[in-house]
Amino acid sequence: MNIYFSCSITGGRQDQAVYAAIVDHLLAQGHEVPTAHLSSAHVLDEEIVIEPREVYDRDSKWVEECDALIAEVSTPSHGVGYEIALALMLGRPVLCCYRSGQKVSKMILGNNHPKLHLCEYERLEDLISAIDKFVAVTPAE
Repeated sequence: MNIYFSCSITGGRQDQAVYAAIVDHLLAQGHEVPTAHLSSAHVLDEEIVIEPREVYDRDSKWVEECDALIAEVSTPSHGVGYEIALALMLGRPVLCCYRSGQKVSKMILGNNHPKLHLCEYERLEDLISAIDKFVAVTPAE
């Protein structure tokens, strides 16, 4: 399955270890993750040399081509919100994950779109389990 992983880059990288665990798990399960590089501790160094229009075109194309989008939304990000909305407009299933106790946008928490799923987690094991359940019921296109 082609899964677009979305996470905060410029908004903060305090959850980078969680991002890496998610991507590593998805790749180990045999999924294609075009945004795997976003989980890298060095992503800012890699992305700084790319022009904004190139990022927009590249990432929009990846969202269009994905079977599903998984977003870690514990750290607010304009880009992540945009990617979530784009995926939903294109009819893609979306899983938004966030740590318990984090303030998450009410635009996400209050969204009742039938393809939007939420996962509040305390432990990484719970998050991975929720991702596995989401993927299991999400058909590949």
